[in-house]
Amino acid sequence: MDLYQTLYEQIDMRSFSNLWFWIALAVMWSSVSHWVLGVPYDLVLRARRRGGAAQEDLEDIVRINTNRLLHIGREAGLWVLAIACFVLTTLAVTGFVYGFEFAQAVFCLMFPGALVGMMSLSTARRIQDEGASGDLLFKRLARHRFYTQLIGMVAIFCTAMWGMYQNFQGSPLG
Repeated sequence: MDLYQTLYEQIDMRSFSNLWFWIALAVMWSSVSHWVLGVPYDLVLRARRRGGAAQEDLEDIVRINTNRLLHIGREAGLWVLAIACFVLTTLAVTGFVYGFEFAQAVFCLMFPGALVGMMSLSTARRIQDEGASGDLLFKRLARHRFYTQLIGMVAIFCTAMWGMYQNFQGSPLG
C-alpha cells in the first residue's frame, strides 16, 4: 500500500471536513474583529477609559491608518476592486457551478472579508471627513467593530451550514 494513499484515506483532504479550514476561519474572524481599521480594539477601550495620552495615541494611530487606507483606495482602488471582483467571480464559478470544494471554501473566507474591507474604507472616509476624535471616534470604531462582528457571525453560520451540507453530500449517508 502506498504511503500517500494511506495518509489521504486517514486524513480527509476536503476543505469543509478539514480541521485546518475551521481553525483558519476562526483565526481570521478573531483577528478581523480585534483589529478595527488596523487598531487593536483593546487600545480603543483603554483610550476610552483613561483618556489623555492613550486617547492621543489612539487618535494618531487612527489618523495614520485612515490616511493609509484612503491613499491606497485613491491610488489603486480601481485595480484592487477589479482584481477582487475577478478573483471572487472565479472562485464562485469554479466552486458553485463546477463543484470544486476548495474554491467554495476560499470564497466563504474571501467574500465576507471583502465586505469588511469595503466597510473599512467607508468608515475611514467618514472618520476623515468628520475629523472624528474623542467620543465620536470611539462611536465610529465601536460601530465598525459591531458590524464586522455581525458580518463575521453571518459568514460563520453560512459557512457552517454550507460545510455541513457538503459533508453530508460526500458521506455515505448522502
